[in-house]
Amino acid sequence: MISYLDGHHDVSDDGWEWGEAHRVCLRMAYRYASNPSEAEDIAQDALLRAWRRRSTLREADRRNQWLATIVRNEAFRQHARVRPDPTSAIETYEAVEDAQVLATVERADLHAALRRLSDRDRQLLELRYTEDLTQQAIARRLGIPEGTVKVRLHRARDKLRRAYVLQ
Repeated sequence: MISYLDGHHDVSDDGWEWGEAHRVCLRMAYRYASNPSEAEDIAQDALLRAWRRRSTLREADRRNQWLATIVRNEAFRQHARVRPDPTSAIETYEAVEDAQVLATVERADLHAALRRLSDRDRQLLELRYTEDLTQQAIARRLGIPEGTVKVRLHRARDKLRRAYVLQ
């Protein structure tokens, strides 16, 4: 029975005063920890390991040195554990969010630039890029020569590029 949990300092059936052992472990854990929470984790893990291996202690008068070794080893184990980095998850989420915002802004800019074009230029670009028609198919649909479609598409793209850049 570990009696330190109820605030008493009684010696347990196995001859240990676990409350004192916990305080020793916690005091030593602070040497290796970067914050109180980490020190508590190290101390708890060390105390549990000490309790499980209490029968291996050969010299009772060297109990604190034995605990110090366990705490040190637990601290090294704690630091060796691979933990997910919460900042990378946050940065990944924010990067996705930033990309979505950027894409939305770019779409809004593109739509604004398209509104600056003439109806004829906008129609040509929509047929080519929204309906994915070839120049030959656009020429047939509009009843104009394919060469004319080619020149008008080139000019419409150029106007769109300039309108988009000037935003």
